[in-house]
Amino acid sequence: MTTPSNTASTAHPPSIRRPWRRLAQTLLGAILAVSSVPAAHASDWPDRPIRLIVPFPTGGATDVISRLIAESAAKAMNTNIIVDNRTGAGGTIGSAEVARSKPDGYTLLFTTSSTHAIAPHLYKSLPYDADKDFTPIAHLGDAASVLLVNPSVPAQTLPELIEYTRAHPDELNYASSGNGTIVHLGTEAFLNQADIVMSHVPYRGTGQAINDMLGGSIHVLLDAIPTGMPYVNSGQLRALAVTGPRRSPLAPDLPTFQESGLPGYESVTWFGLYAPAGLPDEIRDKAYEAFTHAIQDPNVRSRLQALGVDLPRSTSREAFVALVREDSARWQGLIQLTGIQIQ
Repeated sequence: MTTPSNTASTAHPPSIRRPWRRLAQTLLGAILAVSSVPAAHASDWPDRPIRLIVPFPTGGATDVISRLIAESAAKAMNTNIIVDNRTGAGGTIGSAEVARSKPDGYTLLFTTSSTHAIAPHLYKSLPYDADKDFTPIAHLGDAASVLLVNPSVPAQTLPELIEYTRAHPDELNYASSGNGTIVHLGTEAFLNQADIVMSHVPYRGTGQAINDMLGGSIHVLLDAIPTGMPYVNSGQLRALAVTGPRRSPLAPDLPTFQESGLPGYESVTWFGLYAPAGLPDEIRDKAYEAFTHAIQDPNVRSRLQALGVDLPRSTSREAFVALVREDSARWQGLIQLTGIQIQ
């Protein structure tokens, strides 16, 4: 028979048991409350305007393209998208602001290969980690360039330009839109693969470079196809090849670099949508659907094509992540080989 004293020795007194039970209930309630917030928020998203940070200047190509796509995506989501240009340091300032933002879907980033495939290898220090601080959402387009030469250069094709440069070392120069830009790196990639040398003349943008090219002081330039081809069509400049993996609808008679004897060469600016790391999957998927739907709209597609932007070969998120990783590795190799760096 069990005695009262033995029973008391094996059970917790009510004064001890009840506080622990209340504490456990409080903690469980707090956990459930916190865990339910993102789910409820994601199901309602978007219920207010979205800020789309573009880390490049107003009126530039990336800004124009972002606004065109954002307008259509906003209609699909029945909300407003406010484009906010946060410029500076090659796009890294605006990108860093997104990386520091709350991952609630109300701050997104429309950017290019410059901030996520080039900048991590170009700058000694970045205010963000391109791999860890963002949620990749969608690949929205690609823009190739055209190789222009001044008519004084006696080359009608890319192989002839390579041959002439080898025969006349240190004679030709090329312009870029600035140190470390896609124009600079794309030209260096060409020179490296062709095993030729040209002097580099950096500008702040290609506008003044075009003017000097028309004046004869600049010999070679990689330029956006829509801005470069009018000078070609007027006979003021000559076009030799396009940098994309396939011919451009804006210049269908021009061969690619690969068709011109440089296998594997490609220099394309991609446009992509990102959010801060930690974005709920449901919000990520909604944003993906709205923005990829936007670029499939016939009106948007025709206007993008006029701007020299091709639709992605694949719009899957997995393909986008793989593209960025491959692009980053390629530019990293070139930057290390050439020693190009920005403080």
